[in-house]
Amino acid sequence: MALGYRDRSPLVAAFGLAVAVVAIVGTQVLGWEWGSGQLVPTLVGVVVAGIAVVAVLRRLSG
Repeated sequence: MALGYRDRSPLVAAFGLAVAVVAIVGTQVLGWEWGSGQLVPTLVGVVVAGIAVVAVLRRLSG
């Protein structure tokens, strides 16, 4: 059974919070900077952007 929007809300919020924590820790503790040529911050950004695109496309399609 597919999850409805209301059922996914806490999961989406938890994922968003986890991404925010990774970004804050990465920039403040690990010295990550967007566009600095470092692989890990670039991969994190690309993965999160890909997930966001998929989520928007799924919402628009159904």
